[in-house]
Amino acid sequence: MSLKAVLFDFNGVIINDELIHLQLIDEILIQENLQPQKPLERQSSLGHSDRACFEQLLKNRGRVASNEYLSQLLQRKAQAYTLEIEKLAKLPLYSGVEDLIFQIRAHNVKIGLVSGALRQEIDLVLQRANLAQYFPVIVAGDDIITSKPDPEGYLLGVERLNQKYPDLNLRSPECLAIEDTPVGIQAAKRAQMQVVGVANTYPFHMLHRQANWTVDYLTDLEWERIQEVYAQSDSPVPQGD
Repeated sequence: MSLKAVLFDFNGVIINDELIHLQLIDEILIQENLQPQKPLERQSSLGHSDRACFEQLLKNRGRVASNEYLSQLLQRKAQAYTLEIEKLAKLPLYSGVEDLIFQIRAHNVKIGLVSGALRQEIDLVLQRANLAQYFPVIVAGDDIITSKPDPEGYLLGVERLNQKYPDLNLRSPECLAIEDTPVGIQAAKRAQMQVVGVANTYPFHMLHRQANWTVDYLTDLEWERIQEVYAQSDSPVPQGD
């Protein structure tokens, strides 16, 4: 079996914007005359889609969350996110993203992105970072019904890669996911993918127990080692680093 595609998560893997998201969600809750997030709510929201986060937060506060109401809140957040990103002189991208993309492309491996973030937010960052050309396939929160840890997003990513590259004949086990949260790792594994956990959001030891490989930084990723594991066909995959 060979490695044919790498699927990146977005928030927490490509861009370090967690604090921006948390701030904007709190602002919207306050505008709706609701309590801002509690520490445990902030922690439990990591890795989930914006829609899933708002749905749970509203439920916790006894507010009925119709699809129309949720969509309105999501659009307001996306507009506010755009304004915040445009204020920044430099995007807070994680070190090593561009180098890793170069390595992947050099080995003729396809690239995609699977995230619970809204497409508007993803496009804004990728275009400003001059990375959009490297992600011909994107699955955003707008495209899926369920949030991670459900595998829907990753399975759709495989489907779209096969649509983009008809001769690829891609299967989930031929993909590698790059994630920063336990729920993201679970989603990829439920889609039968191997996963790199990068300790940008959670400590190394928490991801180490769940991911196939774990690194502190993307720059630590041993690309050749990963390719060797895939080249060993159906050999068992190591569960830690």
